[in-house]
Amino acid sequence: MTQTPSASGPPTTPKFAHAVRRAVADGLLGESQPVVGFIDTQGVRDSVEALQEAFAGTPQVLHTFAAKASPLVPVLRLLASYGMGCEVASPGELRLAVDAGFAPSTIVLDSPAKTREEIRLALALGVAVNADSLDELRRIDALRRSASPSAVGLRVNPQVGGGAIGAMSTATATSKFGVALRDPGARAAVVRAFAERPWLTRLHVHVGSQGCPLDLMAAGVAETYRLAEEINAHLGERRVTSLDIGGGLPVNFADDEVRPTHGDYVTALRTAVPDLFDGRYALVTEFGRSLLAKNGFIGALVEYTKDAGGRRIAQTHAGAQTATRTVLMPGSWPLRVGAFGPDGLPKGGPVLAQDIAGPCCFAGDVVAYGQELPELREGDFVVLYDTGAYYFSSPWAYNSLPRPAVYGFRTTAGGGVRFAPVREAQTLESIAAESGLGHADALVGLGGADGRSSADGGSGADSGGDAHRASA
Repeated sequence: MTQTPSASGPPTTPKFAHAVRRAVADGLLGESQPVVGFIDTQGVRDSVEALQEAFAGTPQVLHTFAAKASPLVPVLRLLASYGMGCEVASPGELRLAVDAGFAPSTIVLDSPAKTREEIRLALALGVAVNADSLDELRRIDALRRSASPSAVGLRVNPQVGGGAIGAMSTATATSKFGVALRDPGARAAVVRAFAERPWLTRLHVHVGSQGCPLDLMAAGVAETYRLAEEINAHLGERRVTSLDIGGGLPVNFADDEVRPTHGDYVTALRTAVPDLFDGRYALVTEFGRSLLAKNGFIGALVEYTKDAGGRRIAQTHAGAQTATRTVLMPGSWPLRVGAFGPDGLPKGGPVLAQDIAGPCCFAGDVVAYGQELPELREGDFVVLYDTGAYYFSSPWAYNSLPRPAVYGFRTTAGGGVRFAPVREAQTLESIAAESGLGHADALVGLGGADGRSSADGGSGADSGGDAHRASA
């Protein structure tokens, strides 16, 4: 293996060094917990304040946090305490938002496949609902039997194009989201929908997130603003009173710098839609990744190292079960890696190109290829930076690997670190329960292909009934 001297010290960011050292010293990260997620609460607060400052002076604006970016109740409650609302896209996320303490009037429900029960509950709670289609509006017609405090909007697809990552682009010609405005007759149908429904008062747009340039995002908002003006002019009144302009600000994964900033985004909006901030329309935003990504990291134990075909591989506990997007789409979701010793201190010395592999049982479970790091050894730790959103908070249950513990932390003025639990590591008992342990004999009771139980010779139907009654 060829080692290269490092001219500028260890290739690691100093931002979280104190937290890593303290977590190792306190036993939060180590042999008993070989992979853990961490969230910097002061960093989260700073990000929220930067968002609020960017929109300062806007007469009416509700900033909501996209719950999908971190569906953890303590994180959501922290954001609520900082004055955020919450955007949810499923019954589960709605439940988490309510449990976290968000007022219903600050919750927005978005989803392309809402059930009738989901809509009914949102309307009863007073949660805002953005319909994803004209058919969904007709469903709301039937469910909205009495006046509801819920704001109701319609999502439109301005079809302004996609960014660098197709899976993150939601304003393409064939996107599954919203009413496609450039399709024949669609724009007129949207105007009619508002004319027929006095309670329909909001337009919603979201162009995409990672890989989408600011001018593309601003173009989608501008097109939606023009549609709102068209609807109001056609009806001769201010029927559309608010615009949900979504979120999706991209994150820089190359270094510690925050770019683009929320201020950059507002500048792009002011250029594309100068009148957006004059107060005629209340605004709603739905940011997620941009608020949390750089305020969290994953720490993982190096279990083994090996050489294969001239390549050095560090086998760690951080793989596809936590860094799913990076493993499956490494070109679109690259992560920086830091190297730390068994004492939790940053490693120094000559650097070596190394692959950082995970524990999942498939060949592609590698979170970083050829990282130039001080040589890793058994008992060291790696840190995956910029993982505060979508990574450890939304784990993949591949190989029945347990969900990692998550801790929040704050660095004190004297350089100390205080931790607070966010989520405990999943137990093997929990994995077994989620995997149907309580119904372990149910399929045996159904019998074989001939319909007879191999256990007692009874009929499959009878055995199945007994199994169902036993589990009920």
